[in-house]
Amino acid sequence: MKRGFFLSMILVFALLAAACGGGKSAGTATELRVGTDAQYPPFEKQEGNGEITGFDIEIISAVAKAEGMKVSVKHTGWDPLFEAVKRGKIDAGISAMTITEDRLKSYDFSDPYFEAKQLLLVPVNSKVKTLKDLKGKQIGVQSGTTGEEVTKKAFGKTYSGIRGYDDTPAAIEDLVNGRVDGVVADNGVVRFFMKQLDDRKFKVIEDPSFEAEHYGIVVKKGNTELLDKINSGLKKIKEDGTYDQIHSKYFGK
Repeated sequence: MKRGFFLSMILVFALLAAACGGGKSAGTATELRVGTDAQYPPFEKQEGNGEITGFDIEIISAVAKAEGMKVSVKHTGWDPLFEAVKRGKIDAGISAMTITEDRLKSYDFSDPYFEAKQLLLVPVNSKVKTLKDLKGKQIGVQSGTTGEEVTKKAFGKTYSGIRGYDDTPAAIEDLVNGRVDGVVADNGVVRFFMKQLDDRKFKVIEDPSFEAEHYGIVVKKGNTELLDKINSGLKKIKEDGTYDQIHSKYFGK
């Protein structure tokens, strides 16, 4: 009986030691699984070798580093991104995602990390001065984005002239080929593509009715522990100058 007691104690100590060792390892290598729609340069895009790069990717990587976490980023696409967050397949999503009241009903968002505004991209000879001037014309938007929302708000949800695309580059390609009369999209993306387009053929219009928007990092509703870490990381990279360095790299001073 005494021998059995000592063997039992040895087993207990062995299990305790293993448990302590495992906890220490898990605490030093926390991985943040992030999803994105890597078709939205300069915020996120997928390179030829499969690597995902862009402003958002550098921001979330800096946030994770500031909080002592490793990060892995996966291209999920736009709509699947929300579902993956909701089901816990990924921990967070970053993809030039505007914080809206409707989205806040189903998800939690970090503090804002980028201020955006919708812009119009039209042919240079277009007489359009505001979004409403596109009435009766074909308007390209990325489905499920605030660009689509403001267009529907202006013309109604059943307006037949709204053409939805899986991504903004596809909408802009149709504009270049004359299949739509204008594109509504975020300023960062429109400005990025204007660098590649012939400015003798296209122009950007700022509609004064468009309100400022704020991008946030999305997490599962109720995941306050992760949200606090992300907000803490955002605060740190803004205070130490890291955020400004990344912003200048993609958008200038």
